[in-house]
Amino acid sequence: MKYSTLGSSGLEVSRVCLGTMTWGVQNTQQDANDQMAYALEQGINFVDTAEMYAIPPAPETYGTTETILGHWLANNKAKRSDIVLATKISGKGLPWVRDGGPITGDAVIEAVDNSLARLQTDYIDLFQLHWPNHLHPHFGRHWPNSIDYGKTNAAQALDSMHDILKGLHQCVQAGKVRFCGLSDDTPWGITKYIELAKEHHLPRITSIQNEFNLLKHIDFPYVVETCAMEDVAYLPWSPLGGGVLSGKYLKGARPEGSRWTMTQRQGLIRASEQVDEAVSAYQAIAQKHGLTVAQLALLWCDQVHGVTSTIIGATSMENLRENIAAFGMTYEDELAADVAAALKRYALAF
Repeated sequence: MKYSTLGSSGLEVSRVCLGTMTWGVQNTQQDANDQMAYALEQGINFVDTAEMYAIPPAPETYGTTETILGHWLANNKAKRSDIVLATKISGKGLPWVRDGGPITGDAVIEAVDNSLARLQTDYIDLFQLHWPNHLHPHFGRHWPNSIDYGKTNAAQALDSMHDILKGLHQCVQAGKVRFCGLSDDTPWGITKYIELAKEHHLPRITSIQNEFNLLKHIDFPYVVETCAMEDVAYLPWSPLGGGVLSGKYLKGARPEGSRWTMTQRQGLIRASEQVDEAVSAYQAIAQKHGLTVAQLALLWCDQVHGVTSTIIGATSMENLRENIAAFGMTYEDELAADVAAALKRYALAF
Protein backbone atom coordinates (compact mmCIF):
# COMPACT_ATOMS: atom_id res chain seq x y z
CA MET A 1 0.00 0.00 0.00
CA LYS A 2 1.20 3.49 -0.83
CA TYR A 3 0.70 6.49 1.45
CA SER A 4 0.33 10.25 1.07
CA THR A 5 0.45 13.20 3.45
CA LEU A 6 -2.98 14.52 4.42
CA GLY A 7 -2.52 18.15 3.45
CA SER A 8 -1.01 20.37 6.12
CA SER A 9 -1.82 17.89 8.91
CA GLY A 10 1.35 15.86 8.52
CA LEU A 11 -0.67 12.64 8.91
CA GLU A 12 0.30 9.81 6.57
CA VAL A 13 -2.78 8.16 5.08
CA SER A 14 -3.15 5.22 2.73
CA ARG A 15 -3.94 5.97 -0.92
CA VAL A 16 -7.17 4.05 -0.27
CA CYS A 17 -9.68 5.31 2.27
CA LEU A 18 -12.32 2.83 3.42
CA GLY A 19 -15.79 4.35 3.09
CA THR A 20 -18.53 3.02 5.34
CA MET A 21 -21.81 4.59 4.26
CA THR A 22 -23.52 1.25 3.46
CA TRP A 23 -22.96 -0.12 6.97
CA GLY A 24 -26.36 -0.35 8.63
CA VAL A 25 -28.50 -0.78 5.50
CA GLN A 26 -26.70 -2.91 2.94
CA ASN A 27 -24.07 -4.19 5.38
CA THR A 28 -24.26 -5.71 8.85
CA GLN A 29 -21.97 -5.43 11.86
CA GLN A 30 -20.27 -8.67 10.83
CA ASP A 31 -19.77 -7.34 7.30
CA ALA A 32 -18.18 -4.23 8.78
CA ASN A 33 -15.90 -6.30 11.00
CA ASP A 34 -14.77 -8.34 8.01
CA GLN A 35 -14.17 -5.23 5.91
CA MET A 36 -12.12 -3.57 8.64
CA ALA A 37 -10.01 -6.68 9.17
CA TYR A 38 -9.26 -7.02 5.46
CA ALA A 39 -8.61 -3.31 4.96
CA LEU A 40 -6.08 -3.19 7.80
CA GLU A 41 -4.45 -6.36 6.49
CA GLN A 42 -3.98 -4.62 3.13
CA GLY A 43 -2.34 -1.59 4.74
CA ILE A 44 -5.32 0.76 4.73
CA ASN A 45 -5.18 3.11 7.71
CA PHE A 46 -7.79 5.71 6.67
CA VAL A 47 -11.51 5.23 7.44
CA ASP A 48 -14.31 7.68 6.61
CA THR A 49 -17.83 7.85 8.01
CA ALA A 50 -20.48 10.48 8.83
CA GLU A 51 -23.24 11.15 11.34
CA MET A 52 -25.79 11.05 8.48
CA TYR A 53 -24.95 7.46 7.48
CA ALA A 54 -26.19 4.85 6.61
CA ILE A 55 -27.20 5.65 3.03
CA PRO A 56 -29.81 6.36 1.81
CA PRO A 57 -30.28 8.79 4.71
CA ALA A 58 -33.35 8.27 6.91
CA PRO A 59 -34.33 9.07 10.51
CA GLU A 60 -34.22 5.41 11.52
CA THR A 61 -30.66 4.88 10.25
CA TYR A 62 -29.17 8.22 11.34
CA GLY A 63 -25.93 7.52 13.23
CA THR A 64 -26.09 3.79 12.52
CA THR A 65 -22.80 3.60 10.63
CA GLU A 66 -20.88 5.44 13.34
CA THR A 67 -22.43 3.09 15.89
CA ILE A 68 -21.31 0.02 13.94
CA LEU A 69 -17.81 1.43 13.56
CA GLY A 70 -17.87 2.26 17.27
CA HIS A 71 -18.58 -1.36 18.15
CA TRP A 72 -15.55 -2.38 16.09
CA LEU A 73 -13.38 0.25 17.79
CA ALA A 74 -14.57 -0.86 21.24
CA ASN A 75 -13.59 -4.44 20.44
CA ASN A 76 -10.26 -3.44 18.90
CA LYS A 77 -9.01 -0.71 21.22
CA ALA A 78 -5.36 -1.51 20.56
CA LYS A 79 -5.87 -0.67 16.88
CA ARG A 80 -7.39 2.79 17.41
CA SER A 81 -4.03 4.50 17.04
CA ASP A 82 -3.39 2.57 13.82
CA ILE A 83 -6.17 4.31 11.91
CA VAL A 84 -6.92 7.85 10.83
CA LEU A 85 -10.60 8.19 11.70
CA ALA A 86 -12.68 10.71 9.74
CA THR A 87 -16.31 11.65 10.19
CA LYS A 88 -18.62 14.47 9.11
CA ILE A 89 -21.31 16.78 10.44
CA SER A 90 -24.43 16.97 8.26
CA GLY A 91 -25.33 20.24 6.57
CA LYS A 92 -28.77 21.80 6.44
CA GLY A 93 -31.73 20.06 4.87
CA LEU A 94 -32.30 16.87 6.89
CA PRO A 95 -35.33 17.50 9.15
CA TRP A 96 -34.29 14.77 11.62
CA VAL A 97 -30.82 16.28 12.13
CA ARG A 98 -30.94 19.41 14.31
CA ASP A 99 -34.32 20.28 12.73
CA GLY A 100 -32.72 20.61 9.32
CA GLY A 101 -30.77 23.70 10.33
CA PRO A 102 -27.43 24.91 8.97
CA ILE A 103 -24.04 24.10 10.44
CA THR A 104 -23.10 26.48 13.27
CA GLY A 105 -20.34 26.57 15.82
CA ASP A 106 -22.69 25.20 18.47
CA ALA A 107 -23.89 22.47 16.07
CA VAL A 108 -20.27 21.43 15.50
CA ILE A 109 -19.66 21.06 19.24
CA GLU A 110 -22.86 19.03 19.67
CA ALA A 111 -22.15 16.84 16.63
CA VAL A 112 -18.58 16.12 17.74
CA ASP A 113 -19.75 14.98 21.16
CA ASN A 114 -22.47 12.78 19.67
CA SER A 115 -20.09 11.24 17.12
CA LEU A 116 -17.52 10.52 19.82
CA ALA A 117 -20.18 8.70 21.84
CA ARG A 118 -21.34 6.59 18.90
CA LEU A 119 -17.77 5.86 17.78
CA GLN A 120 -16.72 4.96 21.34
CA THR A 121 -13.50 6.91 21.07
CA ASP A 122 -12.20 10.06 22.74
CA TYR A 123 -10.88 11.80 19.63
CA ILE A 124 -11.59 12.19 15.92
CA ASP A 125 -8.60 12.55 13.63
CA LEU A 126 -10.43 14.43 10.86
CA PHE A 127 -13.76 16.19 11.40
CA GLN A 128 -15.38 17.40 8.19
CA LEU A 129 -18.31 19.60 7.16
CA HIS A 130 -20.42 17.27 4.99
CA TRP A 131 -21.73 20.06 2.75
CA PRO A 132 -21.53 23.84 3.11
CA ASN A 133 -24.14 26.35 4.19
CA HIS A 134 -23.40 28.53 1.16
CA LEU A 135 -24.57 27.69 -2.36
CA HIS A 136 -22.57 24.95 -4.02
CA PRO A 137 -22.76 23.01 -7.32
CA HIS A 138 -22.79 19.47 -5.94
CA PHE A 139 -25.49 16.77 -6.00
CA GLY A 140 -26.48 17.36 -9.63
CA ARG A 141 -26.44 21.16 -9.55
CA HIS A 142 -23.31 21.69 -11.63
CA TRP A 143 -25.06 22.65 -14.87
CA PRO A 144 -25.17 26.35 -15.85
CA ASN A 145 -28.02 28.24 -14.15
CA SER A 146 -28.81 25.35 -11.80
CA ILE A 147 -28.01 27.79 -9.01
CA ASP A 148 -27.73 31.58 -8.82
CA TYR A 149 -24.59 32.70 -7.03
CA GLY A 150 -25.94 36.23 -7.04
CA LYS A 151 -28.30 35.15 -4.28
CA THR A 152 -25.41 34.42 -1.92
CA ASN A 153 -24.80 37.06 0.73
CA ALA A 154 -21.02 36.85 0.96
CA ALA A 155 -20.81 38.72 4.26
CA GLN A 156 -23.32 36.38 5.90
CA ALA A 157 -21.54 33.34 4.45
CA LEU A 158 -18.22 34.53 5.88
CA ASP A 159 -19.79 35.19 9.29
CA SER A 160 -21.17 31.63 9.22
CA MET A 161 -17.75 30.20 8.32
CA HIS A 162 -16.13 32.18 11.14
CA ASP A 163 -18.69 30.85 13.64
CA ILE A 164 -18.09 27.27 12.45
CA LEU A 165 -14.33 27.68 12.80
CA LYS A 166 -14.78 28.93 16.37
CA GLY A 167 -16.77 25.80 17.16
CA LEU A 168 -14.08 23.62 15.58
CA HIS A 169 -11.46 25.53 17.60
CA GLN A 170 -13.19 24.61 20.85
CA CYS A 171 -13.20 20.95 19.83
CA VAL A 172 -9.52 21.03 18.86
CA GLN A 173 -8.57 22.80 22.09
CA ALA A 174 -10.48 20.17 24.07
CA GLY A 175 -8.55 17.38 22.33
CA LYS A 176 -11.70 15.96 20.74
CA VAL A 177 -10.68 16.78 17.14
CA ARG A 178 -7.19 16.76 15.66
CA PHE A 179 -7.77 18.22 12.19
CA CYS A 180 -10.61 19.73 10.19
CA GLY A 181 -11.80 19.29 6.63
CA LEU A 182 -14.50 20.14 4.10
CA SER A 183 -16.72 18.11 1.82
CA ASP A 184 -18.68 19.10 -1.29
CA ASP A 185 -17.26 22.61 -1.25
CA THR A 186 -15.71 24.95 -3.81
CA PRO A 187 -12.46 26.87 -4.43
CA TRP A 188 -14.11 29.94 -2.87
CA GLY A 189 -15.11 27.95 0.20
CA ILE A 190 -11.65 26.44 0.63
CA THR A 191 -9.92 29.79 0.22
CA LYS A 192 -12.18 31.70 2.58
CA TYR A 193 -11.93 29.09 5.33
CA ILE A 194 -8.14 29.25 5.07
CA GLU A 195 -8.12 33.06 5.13
CA LEU A 196 -10.46 33.22 8.13
CA ALA A 197 -8.43 30.65 10.02
CA LYS A 198 -5.23 32.60 9.43
CA GLU A 199 -6.80 35.95 10.35
CA HIS A 200 -8.40 34.72 13.57
CA HIS A 201 -5.89 32.02 14.61
CA LEU A 202 -8.39 29.22 14.19
CA PRO A 203 -8.01 25.64 12.87
CA ARG A 204 -6.79 25.39 9.29
CA ILE A 205 -8.70 23.29 6.77
CA THR A 206 -6.51 20.33 5.88
CA SER A 207 -8.65 18.39 3.37
CA ILE A 208 -11.69 18.31 1.14
CA GLN A 209 -13.66 15.39 -0.25
CA ASN A 210 -15.72 15.90 -3.42
CA GLU A 211 -17.29 13.64 -6.01
CA PHE A 212 -14.70 12.77 -8.66
CA ASN A 213 -14.68 9.98 -11.22
CA LEU A 214 -14.40 9.16 -14.91
CA LEU A 215 -17.91 10.48 -15.53
CA LYS A 216 -17.77 13.59 -13.37
CA HIS A 217 -14.44 15.36 -13.03
CA ILE A 218 -15.36 19.04 -12.90
CA ASP A 219 -13.03 19.54 -9.91
CA PHE A 220 -10.07 19.28 -12.26
CA PRO A 221 -8.41 21.68 -12.57
CA TYR A 222 -9.90 24.39 -10.36
CA VAL A 223 -10.60 22.66 -7.02
CA VAL A 224 -7.58 20.39 -7.44
CA GLU A 225 -5.36 23.40 -8.23
CA THR A 226 -6.61 25.23 -5.14
CA CYS A 227 -5.84 22.19 -3.01
CA ALA A 228 -2.34 21.85 -4.45
CA MET A 229 -1.52 25.53 -3.95
CA GLU A 230 -2.96 25.67 -0.42
CA ASP A 231 -1.65 22.31 0.86
CA VAL A 232 -5.14 20.84 1.22
CA ALA A 233 -5.59 17.10 0.67
CA TYR A 234 -7.97 16.17 -2.15
CA LEU A 235 -10.11 13.10 -1.40
CA PRO A 236 -12.38 11.84 -4.22
CA TRP A 237 -15.63 10.26 -3.12
CA SER A 238 -17.83 8.13 -5.38
CA PRO A 239 -14.95 7.09 -7.66
CA LEU A 240 -17.34 4.54 -9.19
CA GLY A 241 -20.07 7.12 -9.77
CA GLY A 242 -22.48 5.65 -7.26
CA GLY A 243 -21.73 2.17 -8.55
CA VAL A 244 -22.46 2.89 -12.21
CA LEU A 245 -18.78 2.44 -13.14
CA SER A 246 -18.94 -1.14 -11.91
CA GLY A 247 -21.07 -1.85 -14.97
CA LYS A 248 -23.83 -3.44 -12.89
CA TYR A 249 -26.49 -0.94 -13.99
CA LEU A 250 -25.90 -1.23 -17.74
CA LYS A 251 -28.95 -1.61 -19.98
CA GLY A 252 -31.35 -0.80 -17.17
CA ALA A 253 -30.20 -3.57 -14.85
CA ARG A 254 -31.12 -3.16 -11.19
CA PRO A 255 -29.48 -5.97 -9.19
CA GLU A 256 -31.42 -7.01 -6.12
CA GLY A 257 -30.24 -5.21 -3.01
CA SER A 258 -28.25 -2.60 -4.95
CA ARG A 259 -28.48 1.09 -4.10
CA TRP A 260 -30.40 1.91 -7.27
CA THR A 261 -33.29 -0.23 -6.04
CA MET A 262 -33.63 2.16 -3.07
CA THR A 263 -35.12 5.65 -2.96
CA GLN A 264 -32.50 8.31 -3.78
CA ARG A 265 -32.74 11.87 -2.42
CA GLN A 266 -31.80 13.39 -5.78
CA GLY A 267 -33.30 10.60 -7.86
CA LEU A 268 -31.25 8.44 -10.24
CA ILE A 269 -29.26 11.35 -11.65
CA ARG A 270 -26.67 8.97 -13.12
CA ALA A 271 -29.15 6.87 -15.10
CA SER A 272 -29.10 7.87 -18.78
CA GLU A 273 -28.29 6.56 -22.23
CA GLN A 274 -25.22 8.81 -22.28
CA VAL A 275 -23.91 7.24 -19.07
CA ASP A 276 -24.57 3.74 -20.42
CA GLU A 277 -22.63 4.57 -23.57
CA ALA A 278 -19.69 5.92 -21.59
CA VAL A 279 -19.59 2.99 -19.15
CA SER A 280 -19.74 0.52 -22.06
CA ALA A 281 -16.75 2.26 -23.64
CA TYR A 282 -14.75 2.11 -20.42
CA GLN A 283 -15.75 -1.51 -19.95
CA ALA A 284 -14.32 -2.35 -23.38
CA ILE A 285 -11.07 -0.56 -22.51
CA ALA A 286 -10.86 -2.42 -19.19
CA GLN A 287 -11.37 -5.79 -20.86
CA LYS A 288 -8.70 -4.97 -23.42
CA HIS A 289 -6.20 -4.38 -20.61
CA GLY A 290 -7.24 -7.26 -18.35
CA LEU A 291 -9.09 -5.19 -15.77
CA THR A 292 -12.64 -4.92 -14.53
CA VAL A 293 -14.28 -1.61 -15.32
CA ALA A 294 -14.38 -0.83 -11.59
CA GLN A 295 -10.62 -1.37 -11.34
CA LEU A 296 -10.06 0.85 -14.36
CA ALA A 297 -12.10 3.65 -12.76
CA LEU A 298 -10.23 3.37 -9.45
CA LEU A 299 -6.80 3.10 -11.07
CA TRP A 300 -7.56 6.21 -13.13
CA CYS A 301 -8.67 8.14 -10.06
CA ASP A 302 -5.56 7.20 -8.11
CA GLN A 303 -3.17 8.42 -10.81
CA VAL A 304 -4.72 11.89 -11.25
CA HIS A 305 -2.21 14.50 -10.15
CA GLY A 306 -3.34 16.08 -6.89
CA VAL A 307 -5.35 13.16 -5.53
CA THR A 308 -4.33 12.27 -1.97
CA SER A 309 -6.52 9.27 -1.16
CA THR A 310 -9.56 7.78 -2.89
CA ILE A 311 -12.60 6.87 -0.79
CA ILE A 312 -13.97 3.48 -1.78
CA GLY A 313 -16.86 1.41 -0.50
CA ALA A 314 -18.15 -2.09 -1.06
CA THR A 315 -21.17 -4.16 -0.10
CA SER A 316 -19.38 -7.50 -0.43
CA MET A 317 -15.93 -8.81 0.37
CA GLU A 318 -15.57 -9.84 -3.27
CA ASN A 319 -16.07 -6.23 -4.35
CA LEU A 320 -13.74 -4.95 -1.64
CA ARG A 321 -10.93 -7.27 -2.71
CA GLU A 322 -11.43 -6.32 -6.37
CA ASN A 323 -11.41 -2.61 -5.58
CA ILE A 324 -8.38 -2.58 -3.30
CA ALA A 325 -6.43 -4.65 -5.81
CA ALA A 326 -6.79 -1.83 -8.34
CA PHE A 327 -4.45 0.38 -6.34
CA GLY A 328 -1.58 -2.05 -6.82
CA MET A 329 -1.92 -2.07 -10.61
CA THR A 330 0.08 -0.06 -13.13
CA TYR A 331 -1.45 2.69 -15.24
CA GLU A 332 0.44 1.85 -18.40
CA ASP A 333 0.93 4.25 -21.32
CA GLU A 334 -1.37 2.43 -23.74
CA LEU A 335 -4.11 2.24 -21.12
CA ALA A 336 -3.66 5.93 -20.34
CA ALA A 337 -4.00 6.81 -24.03
CA ASP A 338 -7.18 4.75 -24.40
CA VAL A 339 -8.74 6.34 -21.32
CA ALA A 340 -7.72 9.85 -22.38
CA ALA A 341 -9.49 9.39 -25.72
CA ALA A 342 -12.64 8.16 -24.00
CA LEU A 343 -12.53 11.04 -21.50
CA LYS A 344 -12.60 13.57 -24.31
CA ARG A 345 -15.51 11.80 -25.96
CA TYR A 346 -17.59 11.27 -22.84
CA ALA A 347 -16.77 14.36 -20.80
CA LEU A 348 -19.25 15.09 -18.00
CA ALA A 349 -21.72 12.31 -18.67
CA PHE A 350 -23.98 13.29 -15.73
